[in-house]
Amino acid sequence: MTFFQAVISGVVQGVTEFLPVSSSGHLIILHHLLKIEQDFLFDIFVHLGTLIALLIFFYSDIISLFRKQKKLFSLLIIASIPTAIIGFMWGDIFSRLFVNIKSVGIMLLITAVWLLVGDISSRFIKTKKQIPNVFSAFLIGIAQGVAIIPGISRSGTTISSGLICGLDRESAFKFSFLLSIPAVFGALLFKSKDFSLSCNPNLIIGMLISGIVGYFCLHLLLNLMRKRKLYIFAIYCFAVGVGVLVLNG
Repeated sequence: MTFFQAVISGVVQGVTEFLPVSSSGHLIILHHLLKIEQDFLFDIFVHLGTLIALLIFFYSDIISLFRKQKKLFSLLIIASIPTAIIGFMWGDIFSRLFVNIKSVGIMLLITAVWLLVGDISSRFIKTKKQIPNVFSAFLIGIAQGVAIIPGISRSGTTISSGLICGLDRESAFKFSFLLSIPAVFGALLFKSKDFSLSCNPNLIIGMLISGIVGYFCLHLLLNLMRKRKLYIFAIYCFAVGVGVLVLNG
């Protein structure tokens, strides 16, 4: 991968990993447009960059999980169970089946609908919760597992599922991304076992860019959710999904 490709891929990963538009789907679209062969080692590094951004952004919340919020910690473990099962049993199958560009377009349309349902639900549910119950946590974990399909946004499905289950917007945001930390960490460990460490500087560049861009995108998403503008991403996913299908029909 060239320096230019590493920079562009790092930016795209940083923006789309946290904004609810599917990072895997956008990387497939980007690689299709720029004729870049998928580099799994590079993917590991840019995901490592966004994982570091998550750890920095949620540092105080992570510390609080072990000191004060034991119930929330337990719910995150419960939600992680279906994610781990789905990823372990069907992760490779889904990645192979849905890696083509047309499938990404279809999945982006599904993401758009999911986001709209979550946004509309949050406007009609009167009583909002700060943490989910056990059943809701399990459902959110299933939603995260389904997001292994390229084009299905992990943050979009988990945040929307949290809203549908009655969480307030900031709590849905927080639960979604705290839940993603063990999932991303586990996925990185699973993928990295097949690779040896490389000293290619483009890997480091991609990791740094994805981490920095991702950190600011977390702030952006939180601000947009506070302003009740999650629907913006539904419109975007719908437009990109339709565009992909039309151009590759």
